[in-house]
Amino acid sequence: MEEAGDVVFRLNQLGQLLFASHRATARIGSPAPLAGTALVKLLADGDQPLLPPVLAAALASRAPQLLEARIKTPDLEIWHELRISCYANADGAPELLVIGRDMTVQHATEERLRHMATHDALTELPNRLLLSDRMRMVIANSRRSGQGFAVASIGLDGFKKVNDGLGHPIGDALLRMAAQRLRKTLRDSDTLARVGGDEFVAILPGTATEAQIKLVTGRLIATLQSPFEIGSHTIYVGASVGVSVYPQHGEDDIRLLALADAAMSRAKETGKARAVVYSEDLAGPPQHDISLEAAMFQAVREGEFLLYYQPIVDAHTREIQGFETLMRWKHPTLGMVPPARFIPIAETNGLINLLGAWALKAACVQLKQFEEVAKRSLYISVNISPRQFRNDKFLDVLDDAIAFSGLLGEQLVLEITEGTLMIDPVHAESILSKMAERKARIAIDDFGTGYSSLAYLKRFPISVLKIDRTFIRDLPGSQKDGAICNAVLDLAKHLDLSVVAEGVETEEQLHYLEQRGCQYIQGYLTGKPMAANVALAALKESIHAKVVPAELRQVHP
Repeated sequence: MEEAGDVVFRLNQLGQLLFASHRATARIGSPAPLAGTALVKLLADGDQPLLPPVLAAALASRAPQLLEARIKTPDLEIWHELRISCYANADGAPELLVIGRDMTVQHATEERLRHMATHDALTELPNRLLLSDRMRMVIANSRRSGQGFAVASIGLDGFKKVNDGLGHPIGDALLRMAAQRLRKTLRDSDTLARVGGDEFVAILPGTATEAQIKLVTGRLIATLQSPFEIGSHTIYVGASVGVSVYPQHGEDDIRLLALADAAMSRAKETGKARAVVYSEDLAGPPQHDISLEAAMFQAVREGEFLLYYQPIVDAHTREIQGFETLMRWKHPTLGMVPPARFIPIAETNGLINLLGAWALKAACVQLKQFEEVAKRSLYISVNISPRQFRNDKFLDVLDDAIAFSGLLGEQLVLEITEGTLMIDPVHAESILSKMAERKARIAIDDFGTGYSSLAYLKRFPISVLKIDRTFIRDLPGSQKDGAICNAVLDLAKHLDLSVVAEGVETEEQLHYLEQRGCQYIQGYLTGKPMAANVALAALKESIHAKVVPAELRQVHP
């Protein structure tokens, strides 16, 4: 019986001790004998009311009962799991056997797991989960008291250079030191959390006026401007802070965090090492981003995304040679959502991979229908986003689209921006070469607006340059734009590349480009982006031929 548990007791029907194991006696450390003592007296005061009902249940049902309770020792109260069984003694009278298991290690493990679930492993600060819980508590208190509070989003300036230049261990050490500095700067009533990467969030109860916010954010920025001494390195980083205020800017945790983050982004964009309080004139509509993102996932399920097609025509005959595929979102209440609003969100949350794969396959299938009506070969041009291009499944998606549609590889043009190529030129060269093996043609979209490194024209297997509309808009009057267009056209001629001029809206622009050898144009003059059925009608009825001089009408019926 001594070894049955960490503590072992025999009790009479009244709950008084008849026997206590040596380990139990040593643990309790009572100077007086325990025999005759009521077990309930050995428990922590808060747990004593729990024992009598459990003893009564064990006596009544003769079934074992379990109870977690703290047993008092000279130094502390120790949690035990008590298993209480009823049995008949030699005289046939009922007695109770209590076998206790020390729960200290298990409770410590459970507490550690709870801590890990709610705290950042690197800095030991609250994580996003606990931050949201704390913020909801502060919101509830503010509603009762009528007192506002501020949420500050804090982003380190130049942290990436630390990780890239000195390595992640140094970066981690810097984050831990930054967390300690920020924590010391704030009050005990404030909550500081790390929400990922080099970003922290502080909840500041009672801080709502302009003067209060200026004081606190000034201290936050100042504490991170001092150099960080890590090993043999002296490192300087700063911080940008964005602030939202309850209830002026929002009344729920999600909105307040989103607006504080938007303000922090503006602080970084406008010089860094400064604090910006959210205002309605901040660029973009971040207050709609969260609900818009949720609506996007719903839109995928409901089939609300559409493909539009803008004709790419021969500059001399104006005959349609192909179409650029453009994604559109027709929301049931918002109407047509501009791509500038939903594409960045899709790029951030990864939905662009799903949408991009669908667009590529659907566009290839649609081209077959276009060709059936036109009675001739056409090509389709599809934009590839940076995230799609970096996805390791992209080539599989490309193969699937070509195989499913039955297109020839050369009928597919994949448009990629200069910036996408230059993020990782080694990776880009590898992927582009494999795309070229499939005979797909590569077009540089918005040529001249990105890195404009002429080296990649030699290095990468590029087939098409698309002159950005910013260089077309002021033609033929702009001498500088004309010089740029002429240079691109001359360069393309010597490198045997095709050129598509985007944004052509006037006859003068078309004539100017045609005279200088630009073979293909795209723009409102020869066709706005249109639904597939409208594009089919344009091919079938040669609608685009109506603007062509009679002597140049060489359009297939």
